[in-house]
Amino acid sequence: MNKFSLDCRRCPRLARHLDKVRAEQPDYHARPVAPFGAGSARLLIVGLAPGMHGANRTGRPFTGDFAGILLYDTLHRNGFANKSVSTGVRDGLKLEGCRITNAVKCLPPANRPLPEEVRRCNGYLTAEIETLPDRGAILALGLIAHDAVLMALGLKRSRHRFGHGAQHALPRGITLYDSYHCSRYNTQTRRLTPEMFRSVLAKIRKDLARLR
Repeated sequence: MNKFSLDCRRCPRLARHLDKVRAEQPDYHARPVAPFGAGSARLLIVGLAPGMHGANRTGRPFTGDFAGILLYDTLHRNGFANKSVSTGVRDGLKLEGCRITNAVKCLPPANRPLPEEVRRCNGYLTAEIETLPDRGAILALGLIAHDAVLMALGLKRSRHRFGHGAQHALPRGITLYDSYHCSRYNTQTRRLTPEMFRSVLAKIRKDLARLR
């Protein structure tokens, strides 16, 4: 039931939107976007949803759009990726000990999924978290991703409030780390600076090494 499918149409609004995008942009992926990276990876990064001209175009999370620039550069700096730039699914980039997914697997209109769409897609995230090894780490990029992780684990938001740089102890010794999303808006307004983002990933790398 919760195994990822490229043919998923659980959310009627999103399915119709992708049909329209695929007709207008026949060279785009324009389908649900699969997670990227090994299921046994110790770090799971959870974003919001595919971007119109990023993952929705290329078929790989955070690939081909502005948000991926800071993400993949920071992953490379911390040893989680073999390259610092992600341009397409055939660019030779590989993740090392890291897996990237989204709270919602389909492109939402105006980049805003509805709450019920997050809920319908949440079973996929639950299944992905189940593959995460004990004492692993989850990095939530933004509030919606943070809440989706808690929903997937049946945990209360009131006990785990989102905050950039915050850490939350989860079952099985897993730690949830929060960061503002590395979107163009957040980086251009300086709500999230490269230094702020790199600090979070460096902390995760250090903690995972200590718990190995």
